Amino acid sequence: MDPRQLEGYVNAPEFPKGLEWLNVPRPLSMSELRGKLVLLDFWTFCCINCMHIIPDLKKLEAKYPRELVVIGVHSAKFTHEQESEAIRQAILRYEIGHPVVNDRDFHVWGEYGARGWPTLVLVNPAGRIIGAMSGEGAYALFDSILGQAVAYFGEKGILDRRPIEWLAPEHARVPDSPLSFPGKIVCDTATRRLFISDTNHNRIVVADEKGKVLDVVGSGESGRRDGPFEECQFNHPQGVAFSGDRLFVADTENHLVRIIDLENRRTETLLGTGEQAREFNVEGGGTKVAINSPWDLLVRGKELYIAMAGFHQIWICDLESLRARPFAGSGREALLDGPLGQAALAQPSGLASDGGRLFFVDSETSSVRQADLGLEGRVDTLIGEDLFEFGDQDGDADRARLQHPLGVFWRKDILYVADTYNSKIRIVDPVLKTSVTLAGTGQPGWRDGSLKSAQFNEPGGLSGMDDLLFVADTNNHVIRLVDPSAGRVKTLEFSNPACLRQGLGLKPKVYALPAAVIRPGAGSLRLELRLPQGYKWMKEAPSHLEARSMNEKAAALGASSLKWPVLEWPVEAAPGSAMVIVEGDAYFCAQDSSRCLIENVRIELPIVVKDGATAKIVQAVPLALP
Repeated sequence: MDPRQLEGYVNAPEFPKGLEWLNVPRPLSMSELRGKLVLLDFWTFCCINCMHIIPDLKKLEAKYPRELVVIGVHSAKFTHEQESEAIRQAILRYEIGHPVVNDRDFHVWGEYGARGWPTLVLVNPAGRIIGAMSGEGAYALFDSILGQAVAYFGEKGILDRRPIEWLAPEHARVPDSPLSFPGKIVCDTATRRLFISDTNHNRIVVADEKGKVLDVVGSGESGRRDGPFEECQFNHPQGVAFSGDRLFVADTENHLVRIIDLENRRTETLLGTGEQAREFNVEGGGTKVAINSPWDLLVRGKELYIAMAGFHQIWICDLESLRARPFAGSGREALLDGPLGQAALAQPSGLASDGGRLFFVDSETSSVRQADLGLEGRVDTLIGEDLFEFGDQDGDADRARLQHPLGVFWRKDILYVADTYNSKIRIVDPVLKTSVTLAGTGQPGWRDGSLKSAQFNEPGGLSGMDDLLFVADTNNHVIRLVDPSAGRVKTLEFSNPACLRQGLGLKPKVYALPAAVIRPGAGSLRLELRLPQGYKWMKEAPSHLEARSMNEKAAALGASSLKWPVLEWPVEAAPGSAMVIVEGDAYFCAQDSSRCLIENVRIELPIVVKDGATAKIVQAVPLALP
């Protein structure tokens, strides 16, 4: 690049005052960033192209840690995305470490002349704009320019290489929970098993219908390693589909389809090179064909259907030859019905079938669509209008509106839809082309109870067994059960949650309490948990604490009585001393249920039992959770 171009052509506009900032303790200004190269990323968290940019930004940040500041300018497409809490969850889900400003009214967007998502704008250390680009594939271009700019402005003496110390971690912590942003779920009625994509833990969880964990596939570390369950690695997997003892996984951020041999407990790569495809409609087989952000899967006989979100297409793979090719969608991002190859889709993210038709949710057009399974078939829209037509409305096709749905499930002539950004579960009639709300208030949160009062938070996937629906309630980090006949929603409790913590390196919050002195005989251990101001206990949440004594002869514990926030265990005491350990998960939410936190706690309580002591109740100091 000509050095004169590095000098920039116009001053970078200042950030308007009054905007909400995330990932930093205070608002930032362009003036205080003088001396640094600043890269503005105009994005919206629904957009698959924006997701593809994030790894490039992380690589640039890692290569130029002292010279470059990346700032995400979140200019929302959907109404739900305008809320800072929703952006905060996306920051956690995408593991973004740089500052993000909520540009809900497009003020910054307009000042910088952005025209689409994603747009990147580079500002030099003097506060002038060097240039901008829109679209994917940013790393090579910006790496080259940044390399030249670092050398040029370093020689001029105006480059500030001091460490960036004003960055702070996001106030909403990454959830320390058995599941982390679970994206999809599928039920096997024959074996009564659930297969859950534990997306941000980079693994697949196998459980029974009652919540007993049967197996875990994946080490928990992000990667792309084949091999035994304990060693294999995934990168933010989404859709899962099964056929006999084989489980297929959309390994989304690895751009792979993986196959799990459940009997022999091994994972192999079925489809994809491991690199994001850059060309459309390039057919191929097995590990020689490049694919693009597979989001959901469906097995039908010897064929595997793939919701290829990054290509805006549905692909099909022959499971015998492993030949893969586009099935529906031209690759153009739009809502256009017609013959399979000519129709236009927009980020298909969920698949289902009644045996003759393939149903899918087209998330960026907020639509539910269907495709004939024959080679000469066509694509038709059931509910939905266009890329920028969305809302929260039941009714017929003319009136009904959804908002970025990600999941769909077919059972007994009923099509269930996870209307993700409306935090609802809906029923769509493919014959009448109508949509009605089954469960959810439309406000993100976490509440069990009746169908009408229940709350979800960006549910991403759903499946069913018998008369129950199982929902991957993504931002609540749990699985929910919807019982249409009983009219109730409840949260699935894992009976052995410790199995889900193995290998994750999760460290509990340790509370070391002072020793309690009690007399021999029958007594009790009582604990009280207190919450931060503005939070409340969720009775329906799977909070669970277990106590054990390290010396049963001195202090033998009986069955617990858990009545949150007071927990009590009977104790049979004899002279001596014991360490009592209480461990588990405590779930609590904001008063309006809009934000839920999970605290993994370990309480260490020494007990001394001696003659002459007067107390028979161990009344521990109330614990104030952070």
